[in-house]
Amino acid sequence: MSPFAKVIALPVRAYRLILSPWVGHHCRFQPTCSEYALNALEQHGALRGTWLAARRIGRCHPWGQSGYDPVPGPKSD
Repeated sequence: MSPFAKVIALPVRAYRLILSPWVGHHCRFQPTCSEYALNALEQHGALRGTWLAARRIGRCHPWGQSGYDPVPGPKSD
């Protein structure tokens, strides 16, 4: 993970450590959004990983889909 991606991952890790136990485990997707964000940052770096995580969080609403939704692999050129 790049240094910038590690900085962006800090709030996600803080959420998982502090807030997630209080909020409960009611995620619509597998892997959870926070796990998805960390995987996206690790696989795609800071910019694309943040974009993928934001899109995933945007899909997480009562009228959205649910189920297995893994991080997409790297784009092949």
